[in-house]
Formats: sequence, structure tokens, C-alpha cells
Amino acid sequence: MLTKRIIPCLDIKNGRTVKGVNFVNLRDAGDPVVLAQQYARQGADELVFLDISATLESRGTTCEMVKKVAREIDIPFTVGGGVKCIDDASLLLKSGADKVAVNSAAVKRPELVQELSQNFGNQCIVVAIDAKKINNKWKVHLAGGTIPTDLDLFDWAKQVETLGAGEILFTSMNHDGVKTGFANEALAQLSKTVNIPIIASGGAGAIRHFETVFKDGKADAALAASVFHFGEISIPKLKKELQQHHINMRLS
Repeated sequence: MLTKRIIPCLDIKNGRTVKGVNFVNLRDAGDPVVLAQQYARQGADELVFLDISATLESRGTTCEMVKKVAREIDIPFTVGGGVKCIDDASLLLKSGADKVAVNSAAVKRPELVQELSQNFGNQCIVVAIDAKKINNKWKVHLAGGTIPTDLDLFDWAKQVETLGAGEILFTSMNHDGVKTGFANEALAQLSKTVNIPIIASGGAGAIRHFETVFKDGKADAALAASVFHFGEISIPKLKKELQQHHINMRLS
């Protein structure tokens, strides 16, 4: 049985880790390199770094931070934000990232997913999808959740799988930072729609939320931010409790 993964997410703005609610009202959560070291020591399976203002500010993710993180940790990490072409992805991978995440640029030019997959292998390519439930339909949003589209979450997920995505990172904007649990119904439907791993994001507030996202949401990995950044949930305790509830975990 494959182990399920616990992934702290570090949203980066101006070189600092930040966290908000429903993608707004950001507050400082610390130095990303220091946090990365802590999470690696605590037994996190992977890390995700998202430069949340890169697309809005039309610039690439800073590679200096990626190099620093790569020197300090020995677990896989994904970097996203402002990746618009092969050169952007190549720079991040050469700087030490194990995977790159694409979001807005892929929606605007879907062939980007295929180009990245063909150049670097689909194991390196994560397509991040920010979606919001509006009138009972899940609609994809761009640029850090600031631009709504008519694109359906499930149609887009299937398309990027066909184009060569190796993994999908789905963030429910409705659940982001609210701490009432993940979007398990949407996640379960997503798991039926595609055959690639799904990382669940948005809604973690208690250990039981991680249990239900794996059992009910059928997620392959669970991503969270504030509950880890502000010490509300301990990764070692979380993984031990999940193991006790018959969810296969990699224990340190």
C-alpha cells in the first residue's frame, strides 16, 4: 500500500512565508528557509513553496531562496509561482527544486504542460488548480485566486492529465484558511476523474480533517499551512495518529 503524504505549504511573498484566509488578509509566518529546516526535521514528506504574488507582479520565482532551501533540506520540494515557460522551470530545477508547479500560465496556454512534461518528465510537473464553488459548480480561478474563469475544475484536471501533468494540487478557495475540513466531495470526484496523484489543499484545522481527506476525499497527499506554521498541529503526532487510524504513513 502506498504511503499517504503530509506536505506543509509555504506561501511566499517578498521573501517571507505568509498565510491568509480565503486567499486574503495575509499575515507573516516566518522565514521560509528556517521553516523548511524545521519541517524536514519533523518528518514532513515533501514541501511546496508557492510565490503567491509572482503572477500578479509578472516576475519569476526567486531562485536564491530555492538554492538556500536545497542546501538545507533532504526531502523533495516543489516550487511554483510565475512559471510561464521551459526556461523558468529549468532555472528552478537547476536551482534545486524537485518539481515545478504551474497554474495560471497553464490555463492561458495549456500546451505549456505538454512542453514541460516532454522536457523534464511528468514526475517533475505539478499542475496547481485554485477553484471556487459557485452556484454548485467548481470554477477555476487564476492569479492567486483573483481572476475567475468559466473553466470547470474537473474538465481542466482531465485535460492537464492528458497533456502530461504528473500530479494535481487542488486548492479549494472556499475552504482555504477556514479550518473546517477539506473539500472531500470534490476531491473524491476528482480522484474518479483522473488517474494521477492528487494533493488536497484548503481547510485543514484538526487531525481528524487529515483522516477524512484520505478516507473520504481519496487524496494521495494532504497539504496545509497555518496549522503547521503556527504550531497548532505537530507533524510527528499527526502522522502517528493517522497510522493508528489505518492510514499508511512514513514514520521517521
